[in-house]
Amino acid sequence: MKTVPGPVNRVVVVGAGLSGLAAALHLAGRGREVTVLERGPGPGGRAGRVDKHGYLLDTGPTVLTMPSILSDTFAAVGAELATELPLTRLDPAYVARFADGSSLPVHTDAAAMTDAVRDFAGPAEAAGYTRLRDWLTRLYRAEFGRFIDANIDSPLGMLRPDLARLVALGGFRRLDGQVGRFLRDERLKRVFTFQALYAGESPMHALALYAVISYMDTVGGVYFPPGGIAALPQALARVAADAGVKFGYGEAVTELERAGSRVTAVRTASGARHPCDAVVLTTELPESYRLLGRHPRRPVALRAAPSALVVHAGGPATQPEVAHHTISFGHGWRSTFDELITQGRRMSDPSLLITRPTASDPGLAPPGRQLYSVLAPVPNLDRGPADWAADTGPYAEEVLDVARTRLLPGFEPEFTHVIGPAEWAARGLVAGTPFSYAHSFGQTGPFRPRNLPRGTDNVVLAGGATVPGVGVPTVLISGRLAADRITGGTR
Repeated sequence: MKTVPGPVNRVVVVGAGLSGLAAALHLAGRGREVTVLERGPGPGGRAGRVDKHGYLLDTGPTVLTMPSILSDTFAAVGAELATELPLTRLDPAYVARFADGSSLPVHTDAAAMTDAVRDFAGPAEAAGYTRLRDWLTRLYRAEFGRFIDANIDSPLGMLRPDLARLVALGGFRRLDGQVGRFLRDERLKRVFTFQALYAGESPMHALALYAVISYMDTVGGVYFPPGGIAALPQALARVAADAGVKFGYGEAVTELERAGSRVTAVRTASGARHPCDAVVLTTELPESYRLLGRHPRRPVALRAAPSALVVHAGGPATQPEVAHHTISFGHGWRSTFDELITQGRRMSDPSLLITRPTASDPGLAPPGRQLYSVLAPVPNLDRGPADWAADTGPYAEEVLDVARTRLLPGFEPEFTHVIGPAEWAARGLVAGTPFSYAHSFGQTGPFRPRNLPRGTDNVVLAGGATVPGVGVPTVLISGRLAADRITGGTR
């Protein structure tokens, strides 16, 4: 593994999102002097919080998986997850609702889910689910330690015995076809392949190795912290500060001061200068390259993942039986991904993720009220340019109408707070998407933008745009991988 040469005692981390906080904790735990510079007023990055009319909105991720990775992040400085941020395991992890009126609770317990699948689709599909679960587990074990939780310097670094196992398991075939070996019911196949969209791909084109995301939520489990997902970066920052990490909020980084091939200081818009031996950049990739003064050439331009329009809405508690997470599938499936990814059009028959965080933490809303967030995938601004400044409001109302028809009859919100591609773009997110770059084959593993960019000896990248990729667990890992590049993997 290539590492940063020379002294690495003083490290500046740019960005207090999840990857930056993870990097800071691992570096501090290894005895480094760490300063985190964040342009915003507090920690969080994409995992933001809005307080509106007494409702506390998570404006970033809503699905939290793989608590072991989070536990390792806290443990880097001797803190315990159970003490700092106790988590509730959601059961079911989701409820899947289909256009034919059927529904399926998605349990992560093997016996409970086998029974649910048997009741839903019969004994043959229940047996198929059992085999699928075993395959997902074996795929995860072959893939995680060597290809997700590790720095790989080149494609040759993948030539390990685990690669042969991954090939034998069908990891480089198509996700839809591999899941179809175990399940014939098209509704069930959706439950275990929709996660491809998290990777910016359709199940018909995504590599089967991305079934690891299905493992994370349908086997590993989905969790929720008190105070919502935004409580996660708050807890990480608190623990980091207790461990001696210094934070500078409201400090937008404008320049990296250099001496030859090394960065010697980081400058901010306020005029502050922060000397350093190494830097971790968690800014959006174009901004990172601007600061570095170098944009690597690629034979094919990076392709961004689809974006999302999210409608947050609060109002009277008229539907108390709605689950914490509901996946509402439309009739369309292949056509939906073709519209989003290929044609750059909005879904004609939308599938939605409807989250009711007050199902787990009623304190996120005023007494007697419920909070919902309705996420509708939409094209990113590169694939589907649109006048979102004009279209956001009308489309948000369309999305809310679909949610009312399918799940929330009669729901009249007291307020709505909408975030869409225009808002993501205003925050500087590439192509107006919070999901960074898609995980196509050419943008996966060693083919994804390197976390050790050429041309600068002591700068490392972290975040969803680099390895291992997009998602809460993976960006936390990216912070640790960045720390490994600086300290030589000493933990």
